[in-house]
Amino acid sequence: MGFSLKKLDQIIAERSNSDPQKSYSAKLLKKGASQCAKKFGEEAFEIAISAVENDKTGVKNEAADVLYHLLILLRASDVSLDDVMDELQKRTVRSGIEEKQSR
Repeated sequence: MGFSLKKLDQIIAERSNSDPQKSYSAKLLKKGASQCAKKFGEEAFEIAISAVENDKTGVKNEAADVLYHLLILLRASDVSLDDVMDELQKRTVRSGIEEKQSR
């Protein structure tokens, strides 16, 4: 696989300091975490609707939007993708049911 979330995260990082008139990523990040969260929520709702409607193309396209906007929200919130991946790795040491019960 030639493309990854890590690569997308790097692209967002590179564009984050660009001119907001020329970079959608920079434009979103300039608005701050609350606006980035709102946009992420909109995209999450759209993928849910596509799934309910059994629209596979819509799910694919909205999933791409969700992943992109999640990475934008993480950056706006000063949380690294590596930190999220570390947390996911910790959670896979035991079953999801065991993990949830430990919280």
